[in-house]
Amino acid sequence: MSDGRLDTLVDQLTADLKPVRRLAAPSLRALAWFCLLPALCLVLMPFADWHAMVERLHVPDLCVAAIGAVLTSLCAAIAAFQTSVPGRSRLWALLPLPSLALWIGASSLGCLRAWIAPDSNIADAAEMRGCLYFLLGFSLPLSVLLVVMLRRAAPMRPNLTAALAGLAAAGAAAALLVPFHPHDATASDLAMHALAVCLIIGLNGLAGGRLLDRGA
Repeated sequence: MSDGRLDTLVDQLTADLKPVRRLAAPSLRALAWFCLLPALCLVLMPFADWHAMVERLHVPDLCVAAIGAVLTSLCAAIAAFQTSVPGRSRLWALLPLPSLALWIGASSLGCLRAWIAPDSNIADAAEMRGCLYFLLGFSLPLSVLLVVMLRRAAPMRPNLTAALAGLAAAGAAAALLVPFHPHDATASDLAMHALAVCLIIGLNGLAGGRLLDRGA
């Protein structure tokens, strides 16, 4: 093919191309999503039981568990955005594990609630169901927004990225639950929370993975 015909072909192929705006760094996009958490806190603040929460500050494991949930949400979001970029190592999925261990470990102390805080306000079945609905209800929009943001990067491991997104949403929802949790954690209450977190991660891994899979 002569140079003239080659130039003409290149011109024809590139005539309708539009410049693609480069995505921001994964950590910056994760932070942008995470900033929604304090914004939601401000919106929900008038409805929170702050008096009951202040009374529970004498139980240190509850505070550590809340910190662990926040850190897990942030680290899982960063890992999700990192794994959504083609060529990035899947080892990024290990990033939220230390904070997840902190969250689970501190929360598990609720099984010893009678010894840690004898005057605990124990949740009944209705209150535990309320926690489940709260976690699932707030995780849904957080997950949807995160999946929409992740989809722009065309992840090569959609199910892994979507599962990390679910963990990020679950951690954020658990952190938001703290001001609305007028009772102390117990084994049954923690089991309900664990069920909600597993459901959120599983549903994200399945449904979110399909949405992120461009080849599906």
